[in-house]
Amino acid sequence: MAFGNSDEYSKAGVNIDAASQWVLSIKEIAVRAQTDAVLSGIGSFSGLYSMEQFGSENLVLAAGADGVGTKVIVAQMMGKHDTIGIDLVAMNVDDVVASGAQPIFFLDYIAGGKLEPDLVVSIVQGVVEGCVRAQCVLLGGETAQMPDLYEPGQYDLAGFCVGALDKREIIDGQDIKEGDVLLGLASSGLHSNGYSLARKVFFEEVRWQVDKHVMEFGRTLGEELLEPTRIYAPLILKIKESVPVKGIAHVTGGGLIKNIPRILPPGFTMRLSKDWEIPPVFSVLQELGGISEDEMYTVFNMGVGMVVVVDPAHVQKVTAISRESGVPCFVVGDISEE
Repeated sequence: MAFGNSDEYSKAGVNIDAASQWVLSIKEIAVRAQTDAVLSGIGSFSGLYSMEQFGSENLVLAAGADGVGTKVIVAQMMGKHDTIGIDLVAMNVDDVVASGAQPIFFLDYIAGGKLEPDLVVSIVQGVVEGCVRAQCVLLGGETAQMPDLYEPGQYDLAGFCVGALDKREIIDGQDIKEGDVLLGLASSGLHSNGYSLARKVFFEEVRWQVDKHVMEFGRTLGEELLEPTRIYAPLILKIKESVPVKGIAHVTGGGLIKNIPRILPPGFTMRLSKDWEIPPVFSVLQELGGISEDEMYTVFNMGVGMVVVVDPAHVQKVTAISRESGVPCFVVGDISEE
């Protein structure tokens, strides 16, 4: 059964436009709790805070908080919880590194009903693995058991990351100009966004099971959906050390269509080529769900986990660095004046 070509994500219970309105409203409210030390606040990939008042003239802290959405439901369906922590770390460290900051420490929050020790240990094993991949310290965390709020076996995760950088090295997109190139760093799959729609299509509409072997994936549906989110932070920092990076977009909720414009200065827009190789999970999902192309690019990452904006002269260098790190890199578009 096809979903049709309307706003399928809204039908699955997620309204991206409403979320954007929340951000605007919260920004207005949050002003009361901010000072001149806030260089970049709510609405950016990470908040930036100047440490000048503490005697460090150029030191800036970058901080972010995020979760993994309803991907935890897939982990619960699979009875496999040792990789969801990797996703949690990825969602946070790659928001922080989007400003050019090096992630330095991470904290986690695990909330659920009756939390069995083996479950918590399994989740934390993934968090530790994620921190190792991100070269980031696991500094602490909190576990909350709330059986009146969560059904048995249910849990949710939240992560918090703090990074640091020199104020003179902040990457904020202000130097982006016409003709600059959008380089995409390949994703490992769905990452941790769009799962409400993906679950609706796979499990409710076509009624597949997590153990169904899908030829296009070369593995089971559950294995494909639980593939850990790729962590880009060390690669991004390596690229930053090698070439002048003008902007970085972490492709999360809102896909390419919503996230790239977040880093563009006024008067500029993006032109997506849409000619790179799309991983099978997206094409299968689109066909089964009858989802329009526009919505696919607004909900899912479409094979691109991070976008780096550079001058055309640096494309070859960035591509080589990325591929040496085992991450495919390709042109996904360019910048033009509006």
